[in-house]
Amino acid sequence: MSRRSGQSGTLVKQTGWWRVRFRLDQPGGERRHMSAKVAPVSMGLTKPELERRAKEIVQNAGANSEERFNRVVLGEVTFREQAKIYLQTAVSRKRNPLRDTVSIEGAMNKWIYPAIGDLPLAYVDNLTVKPLVEKMSAASLSPRTVNKYVEYIMQVVKSLKAPNGEPVHKRTWDAETMDLPIVSHSEQKRPSLKAKPISTLIADSTGQEQALYVLLAATGMRISEALGLEVRHIVNDGRTIGVEQQVKKDRPRIVKYLKTDASKREIDLHPDVAEYLRQYTAGKSGLLFQTANGTPHLYNKLEDRWLTPRLVNMGLDEKGMGWHSFKRFRKTWLRGARCLEDINNFWMAHKPKTMSEVYSHLHEELEMRLAEAERVGYGFTIPKVVVPSVPRFSGPGSIEIAA
Repeated sequence: MSRRSGQSGTLVKQTGWWRVRFRLDQPGGERRHMSAKVAPVSMGLTKPELERRAKEIVQNAGANSEERFNRVVLGEVTFREQAKIYLQTAVSRKRNPLRDTVSIEGAMNKWIYPAIGDLPLAYVDNLTVKPLVEKMSAASLSPRTVNKYVEYIMQVVKSLKAPNGEPVHKRTWDAETMDLPIVSHSEQKRPSLKAKPISTLIADSTGQEQALYVLLAATGMRISEALGLEVRHIVNDGRTIGVEQQVKKDRPRIVKYLKTDASKREIDLHPDVAEYLRQYTAGKSGLLFQTANGTPHLYNKLEDRWLTPRLVNMGLDEKGMGWHSFKRFRKTWLRGARCLEDINNFWMAHKPKTMSEVYSHLHEELEMRLAEAERVGYGFTIPKVVVPSVPRFSGPGSIEIAA
């Protein structure tokens, strides 16, 4: 639209008339040359008067009208239609593709589509989004969630591009006008499990459930990464785990991509944890955690079946106290033990931020990592299970990550 705005037309003299020539958008994106009479030459109008009349004619024809451009060229696409196009494009693009649109689609279906789904995209702005913000806030959605859902709306509006690649609807989004709630990090729910409750969870469980609690608390792995772990990923005589795949959130399928680039890493274990996992994996192949049918577990179902009931019985269940609370415990323990920060961030999949962290190659020093893992410990009680003649892991000293 930017190249179509501001037309004044070109004045020409033809067969006794002053005429104005300009271009007008047609259905299908074509721009047709138009010509309209301004005034007879015999009237002797001054140039400023002719230009004023010509400009009025161009304006009245809609040559500079964003509304006409949207209606004729874009066909007044609705927010819902553009959102579907945006999601399809986002998962197939080469630059920063979206790996999983489940959460976005859930927000669209429950909150956004009912409110603005059928509005023409051109009408989606600060004022039309404001009632939705009020509705989500009244429903006690957290400020972070409300802001995230509004970000989805902004991305959809921005995704409609003109032929030159520029956004058709250039919005100046204003948090004050929409009355977006302020995100206060101190008020966000980020509960962490403590050492004693983790020891209790482990002591009161058995089999896969117990091993999962031990692994999460001792490594800080994301639950999707842990459920995608195979025996072949454990190397260095059981002391190192290679993270290279995960389980999808909504279906029991292993995928080779991870949440971030930093997630593709190695995590080193304390000898006690390595021994526990060595005994747990004795005689196993394939996935460490799997259903009776041999398929990966869905972590939401495991949370409902295993973790939440135990937390309820212990009086510890609260909003946000899920699988990620193990990761918060591990991060807290590492910092409390004064773990080398570069190794700490490497194990926890936190990407380097400072230039010193970028330059550091401590993550390549395997012996130093193993020594650090043994020094910092793990902070909870591991069951003493004695299994006679347990085969030990064998394999190369470093892991080979699949493409």
